[in-house]
Amino acid sequence: MKLTIDIPDTLSREARKLAAREGITLSALIERGLRRVLTEAKPFKKAPKKPFKMRDGSVEGNGLRPELRGASWATIRALAYGDRDD
Repeated sequence: MKLTIDIPDTLSREARKLAAREGITLSALIERGLRRVLTEAKPFKKAPKKPFKMRDGSVEGNGLRPELRGASWATIRALAYGDRDD
């Protein structure tokens, strides 16, 4: 696969010199470096085996006030926030 990357000029020059000294292509040198980094990298964390379960956040009370049953969200919000516009 072809890939285009941007690297600093100084790093490119050093890499080309090293590849020439070792008698390999720049591509081979970059591939070697990537393989080394990937081998040394910590493995990715696996997804948790148990599915996420939200804790019960219920509170004591009698639920929605009777006078608000069937009220629109705008009405409930107006009662909760009053004259605030946030």
